[in-house]
Amino acid sequence: MFVPHSIPSPDYAWQGLVIPLGEWLHGVFAFIPESYALNIRTYAICILIGIVVAGVMTHRRLTNRGAEPGIMLDIIIWAIPLGIVGARIFHVLTHPNDYFGEGINPLSVFYVWEGGIAIFGALIGGAIGAWIGCWRTGIRFWTFADAVAPGLLLAQAFGRFGNWFNHELFGLPVSSDFPLGLEIESSNIAYPPGLPEGTLFQPTFLYEVVWNSIGVVVILLAERAFRLQWGKTLAVYLIWYGLGRTVFESIRIDPSEYFIGLRVNVWAALIAIALGIAIIYVQSKRHPGTEPSPYVTGREWVPIATGVDSEETYSDTGNVAETTSEELTSTSATSGAASSEKVTKP
Repeated sequence: MFVPHSIPSPDYAWQGLVIPLGEWLHGVFAFIPESYALNIRTYAICILIGIVVAGVMTHRRLTNRGAEPGIMLDIIIWAIPLGIVGARIFHVLTHPNDYFGEGINPLSVFYVWEGGIAIFGALIGGAIGAWIGCWRTGIRFWTFADAVAPGLLLAQAFGRFGNWFNHELFGLPVSSDFPLGLEIESSNIAYPPGLPEGTLFQPTFLYEVVWNSIGVVVILLAERAFRLQWGKTLAVYLIWYGLGRTVFESIRIDPSEYFIGLRVNVWAALIAIALGIAIIYVQSKRHPGTEPSPYVTGREWVPIATGVDSEETYSDTGNVAETTSEELTSTSATSGAASSEKVTKP
């Protein structure tokens, strides 16, 4: 199979889509200047596609577990915004020189549209948001975490294409006989000084796309083979992603803070691996069996069957069914998944 020796970076024109709203709307709304334009970043589109794909996958996995259709939206409405906030905070804290110092506008920490988010911060903030959403809906947090795990890897794979469009986060330079290298223009701010023009670099974005895609398959196979529940599917995600990120982060050459000789994100990846191992160990001890329901006890969603045969006698005044306690018990036990009404058990 033919494999190209180099991967060209996309033209800068592909980094965003400029929509001239001012030219279109100024004639109708005079207060909108003709020069006003909406700039949609390609990186943002890649992230949005990843979120949509992950959301669809999580929805199907939750409903297959017995959750109410659509309840995933009630959870991610908390998880996504807090994930974005966490991603920005983590990036700013790990790149302080970019946002604090003489001549730097401190308000730039809020300029998310200029770039600068971190996946580990997104995981922390998203986990807090997911916990809030699960608490409000009655879904077990670990059930949701397991349902979203493979979707997270897919979302991250799509997001890495955004780095490719932005000509960023590439790896060490490679020799001329290296099988695959990324083309980066010498005018790039991250281009190492002293290197000749035309030097190729490790395509770390592609490494992570491939690693994450393989990881989705690994997670799904491991989940089926070992019947992973109680957060152990999420644990496999943390271990798999942490292992790959440790390697990819180590060969990147973009500026980063260091702690005890390692990049901060390498430490974050190692912590993710340790956390995944701890979750498997602790949850295996605490919950040796399978989850009884995706809902916490007392907040189960029970679909009510329609068209149940009944021998009740209705009064001609109010059509009130005179049922016995035995009949009520029988009806409750035989209710199926034919209706979408939501009932909360006492």
